[in-house]
Amino acid sequence: MNRLEPELQTECQTRHPGRSSAERLLLTLARTYLGFTQATIRWCFSGAPESLPSLLQSPDRPVDGCITACWHRSLLFLPAMCRWGHRQNPALNFGVMISRNRDGRFINDLVAPWGITGVEGSSDRQGKNKGGSRALRESVRAIKNGAVFAITPDGPRGPAEKVQPGTPALMRLSGSPLIPIGGACTSLRLPSWDGLRVPLPFGRGYMLYGAPRKGDATPEAIERDLKDLSARAEHYLSAGRLTLPDHLWHLLGLALTPGLRAMMLIRLRRGKERRERLPERRGRTNLARPAGQVLWLHAASVGETHSILPLIETLATRNPNWHFLLTSATIGGADIVAHYLAQAAHRDARIIHQFIPYDTPLWTRRFLDHWQPAALLLTDSELWPGLILSCTRRAIPVGVLNGRLSEKSRQRWHKASRIAPPLFRRLAFVAARGEEDGRHFRALGVKDVVCLGDLKQDAPPPPVDPIELNRIERMIAGRPVFLAASTHPGEDEIILRAARLAQGQFPDLLTIIAPRHPIRGADIATLTSPAAPRRSTGAEPTAHDAFWIADTLGELGLFYRLADCAFIGNSLTAPGGGHNPFEGARLDVPLATGPYHDNFHPAFRQLQGLVATIHDDTQLADWIVEVLTDPLSWKDRACRAKETIGSGHEVALRLAEKIETLCA
Repeated sequence: MNRLEPELQTECQTRHPGRSSAERLLLTLARTYLGFTQATIRWCFSGAPESLPSLLQSPDRPVDGCITACWHRSLLFLPAMCRWGHRQNPALNFGVMISRNRDGRFINDLVAPWGITGVEGSSDRQGKNKGGSRALRESVRAIKNGAVFAITPDGPRGPAEKVQPGTPALMRLSGSPLIPIGGACTSLRLPSWDGLRVPLPFGRGYMLYGAPRKGDATPEAIERDLKDLSARAEHYLSAGRLTLPDHLWHLLGLALTPGLRAMMLIRLRRGKERRERLPERRGRTNLARPAGQVLWLHAASVGETHSILPLIETLATRNPNWHFLLTSATIGGADIVAHYLAQAAHRDARIIHQFIPYDTPLWTRRFLDHWQPAALLLTDSELWPGLILSCTRRAIPVGVLNGRLSEKSRQRWHKASRIAPPLFRRLAFVAARGEEDGRHFRALGVKDVVCLGDLKQDAPPPPVDPIELNRIERMIAGRPVFLAASTHPGEDEIILRAARLAQGQFPDLLTIIAPRHPIRGADIATLTSPAAPRRSTGAEPTAHDAFWIADTLGELGLFYRLADCAFIGNSLTAPGGGHNPFEGARLDVPLATGPYHDNFHPAFRQLQGLVATIHDDTQLADWIVEVLTDPLSWKDRACRAKETIGSGHEVALRLAEKIETLCA
């Protein structure tokens, strides 16, 4: 194992005066204790990928070493970093600048067994020579010879967390980058000027390394980096502490594992899973992890996937070295991604799709071990307690995009606070879709809540095949078209009755029913007599067919463009919830919804007066007739709705900046 040059080691060692028997005994006990704690603490090392080649002295980097900086209070964490480095590169050479006093020499001898060689010196002050100039020269020589050299910018006497002049000087003289490091572990805080942390055994620890700083970095910039990394390490240490609800959730996941396997087979028979991709639900994959930074984004289903793809495009353009792991919970989301990647313009989008594993300890651990994401971004209200805890304990930040939390959901989470895992305080940030949702997240303990706009409002119109659109337009030319989009069970009967009533005044009306879950297409067709043609079977409506079942995925853009008016489902029967109105609004389609659209309340409030609210089949029939009788008036409302939601892309840009800060 390489070390500092022999003459430098000799100089550092012979400089120390002899120790008394009591001091030697104390040193032996301290080394034994520190070794015991390092062996029993579960350390997590994470940070900027671009710093790893310097920290580990990879063969493909220049010969010179690098400078690492941490606050003086974290000095006793250095053996953990040394052990971590030597496990990956046994030839690593570690050095550290120590105080030129009795305490500094004691710490130097204390950490020496871990292969850390000290260089004595402190900043010269008030005319006193403390060896600072000589220590700088020795440190530069060590760095030039390939050492990973640690300094404490606020040492040896403070003030705490204040960078002293020696740090910028060492960066300039060595010409090497400085890598800031923030550390935290289960420890005892001593009543010293720096609050020195003494690690405690059987605990947890975090060492976070930031992006390299070059020689022109200001002391203020270095301080910001160190404070930010230290605060994040403390956050992970605190948020990753297991509570009784965490243990209960863990045990529940273990107990439900056999049942989840059975449920996967049931879902497979119902067409809700893909046989060849079932292992992904257990955290397995046959895909290799790409090199570099992988950002993990989770979109539950079709709507969330549509809204998140433009954000990924923005991030990919701004960060050409990033890869994107996009997970979904449904086949619909997977098909949207596959369709997106099949387009020539997106084939190099650096997107990998996987089904999200079920939230059990073993399957989550297997998934994270393989993909090692830099961060996890959840969308809307997809909050998985076990997954969030697993990421927190690995120092993987978790954010929420387009955060949605209704008042009812907030009340339920508040009532469950005593038995639910403390997942809200584990979130790094929440980008709420509106101020009301933001207040709900803050009330539940999220510290960083921002309101950057609704990502679904920012999404482009759903795509369409122009050739297919033109073909179907010719096929149904002259017929008025009513679309019932994203319907749910219990609504189809109401819609069919309304359509039949409207046919009293418009006999050639074609009603297209697009169920939210296409697997329901056959059941809906049986409600009509004769059975309506289904898009999934290739059947198309003739002049005598009043209904057409659009039971396919990824074609809502086609049907919206065919429609003269559209109703947004999951809103006619309680509890409902509604669906995204922005897709239809971007295509200038007159829109209606039922009264139960709480999940999209901010969106419908923004479009108040421009989207009709329907309560039953009679009102829906009257609305269809009204739109078809006075199309110009309703087309004007549709155009104003489109103007209200804006041109798009602003939300994606603001979110991209927030995400880049999270991954820095």
